[in-house]
Order: sequence, then C-alpha cells, then structure tokens
Amino acid sequence: MNRHTWRLPDGIDEVLPPDAWALEQLRRRVLDLFVAWGYQYVEPPLVEFLDSLLVGSGNDLELQTFRMVDQRSGRMLGIRADMTSQAARIDAASLRGDGTRRLCYAGTVVHANPTGVLESRVPLLAGAELFGANDAEADAEVVALMVDALHCAGIDEPVIELGHVGIFRSLAAAGDFDRAREQALFLALQRKAKPDLEELLAGSVPGSVSRSVAAAILALPDLLGDVGVLDRARKAFAGLPDGVHEALNELQVLAHAVAQRCEQVKLRFDLCELTGYGYHTGAVFAAYSENFGRAVARGGRYDGVGVSFGRARPATGFDVDLKRLPRASGANAGTAVWAPGLRWVPAERRDALWCAVRDLRAAGERVIGALNESEAPTDDCDREFVWQKNAWRVQTLKRRR
Repeated sequence: MNRHTWRLPDGIDEVLPPDAWALEQLRRRVLDLFVAWGYQYVEPPLVEFLDSLLVGSGNDLELQTFRMVDQRSGRMLGIRADMTSQAARIDAASLRGDGTRRLCYAGTVVHANPTGVLESRVPLLAGAELFGANDAEADAEVVALMVDALHCAGIDEPVIELGHVGIFRSLAAAGDFDRAREQALFLALQRKAKPDLEELLAGSVPGSVSRSVAAAILALPDLLGDVGVLDRARKAFAGLPDGVHEALNELQVLAHAVAQRCEQVKLRFDLCELTGYGYHTGAVFAAYSENFGRAVARGGRYDGVGVSFGRARPATGFDVDLKRLPRASGANAGTAVWAPGLRWVPAERRDALWCAVRDLRAAGERVIGALNESEAPTDDCDREFVWQKNAWRVQTLKRRR
C-alpha cells in the first residue's frame, strides 16, 4: 500500500481524544445555552440544491462551496459552506407563521479553501438566527447571546467590534461607482490600504465622484476605536447622504443596547468592517479574544434574504467555529474508573459489581471494564473498584509496577 494513501487532504482535519470529547461537550453547552434563550434547534441537510444554498450569499461563499451534479435530477448540488441561508430557507419555506422566530444549529460545514493559515476546511459551526424583528433590540440580543456562547468556551472578556455596511453602501451609491470599482474599493477597505483607495478614487471618471464622497471613503480606515469614533464620523460625513447618518445612529443605539446587556464587554467600532458585504444589510459585529489573532465569532443583519424562498423577513444572527475556540474551556475529557472483568471476579460478587458499574455510569461517570485478567488500567483511569468490607467501593487507583 502506498504510504500516502492514509493521509487526509490539505486542510481536512480529524479531532482525536481527548479533544474530540471536549469539543462535543462544548457543542452541547452552547446548544443548551441557545435553547435556554428560546432558540429552537434545527438540523439542515449537509447537501442542498446549489441555488438554494447560495441565496443571498456573497461571492466569497460561492467560491467556498463544493459542487456536484445530482444523479437523480440533473441539477447542481452544493455541500454547505455556511448554514445561515439554510436557516433562512427553513424560516421562510419550511415553517409557517409570522412574528418573531428564533432558530439555532450546530454542525459541520465544508470549505473549498481554508479561510486562513492552519484553518480547518471542515469547521464545526454553531449559530443562532433571529427572524421577524428589525430593530436594535434584536441585534443586541444576538450580540449578547454571542458573548454568552464565548463564555461557554472560557472567553470571559471578549472585545466586541461593531460596524455597519450601510455606511460604505451609501457612499458607493453617492459616488455612482460601477460594480467593478465598488468591489475594488471594498477589497481595499478590507485591507485598510489607503494608497490603493487613493489610486482607485483618482482613477474615477473626472467629476463623477465629489470631493466629499472621496474624502469620506479615505477616512474610513482611520475610523476605528471607542465610541468617540461615531462623533468623528459625523463630522467627517457632514453633508453626505442621509443613509450614512442613519447607519451611524443605528450603531449608536445598538452600542447602548449591547452595553446594557453585557456590562463587562469592551466595545469597539470599525467603520471599515464590511465582512459579509454581499449579503449583510445593516449592523455587523465580530468578537475577538486576546488569545486569537482573528475574530472568534461573527454576525450581522441580513434582512430580506428569505425573499427567494417566498418571504422577505428581517433577520439577524451569528455563528462561531467551535474548533477555533480553546480546548481548555472547563470541558472534562474524562477521567475514568477501572473495573475488574466480571469473569475473573468470584461468582458471589459479580451481581454487586455489575450493579455498581451501572449506577456509576448512570451518574455520568466513565467506567472501563477489563476484558482479560492481565489487562492493565488505561492511562485515563484515576480510580478503581476494589472489594472492601463486603462491598464494591471506588478508591484512588494504585498503579501496578
């Protein structure tokens, strides 16, 4: 056999003991949290028709989605690279009724390419989506839930960064940019590359972009920091379209609502934050931890995505890649109790041992039973069953030499 046949593809990872169990415990804690907040659990399929998966998505997600032909229908299928559009489809088409609806999920997605160096191409996403509410209170609830989800992983003091895609979208509309130039400006803003922005704006058709619009776009990379950023932005955007100022006002209201719910969280603003620009329609937010160089969770408002499924609904939500969160989050990979094999226990003690083992397992303990008389306890065993005073008792394991 070729020695390379067992290797996994680049970016495809497997999670082994004890990390696999720690990850599963984290998934359970996060889902329990979502349910406690009133979010209903759904399990979207791993594979859907491609046009359904890509509804409302940006170009990035389209490039990340694996495609194949359905042998039954001849239509293109996609392996999900995200679960937000699936939740929107479920809200709009699979469930009935209007009003507010809260959905949550946790499952593996597949990326055609890694999103960063050493990033997995099979993230384990957990997320929550809120449909039917279009105000800052809904966004603030989602941000507060995101903060609590990070607490489950031991990230107690995340930094929450707020932005709003409506700012750049209004500026781009005022500048009357064609699609290619708007996309180029968007990419330059993501890199905070002012020289590139200057070149792109200078290359516009003379007179087509007012000086105030160009100056506002050039100011965006520097508009980051604490709440004072919003006042600086209002001055920089004086005289510009109402949509810019409406977005700033929405951010102000959202920041206040988040601060009320998350007193210990540090809020920052980045008016250059445009992640998900292709489908987000309003406020966007991301969470950062001092232990990670990249965002550990992201979300935002994406109103109207469900129109392709028959209902255009207000929507906001977030997701987090659980694999990216710390393993040392209080999850107990599990110590265990070692039990002797029943076959080698005196007959009159076997029933009592089996009852004791079952009771301990029912209480949530791990119990590993020997399969032969000479088998040694595994490394994760720290206790053992011993016969003392006419009963089976658990005591600290004494390793045999």
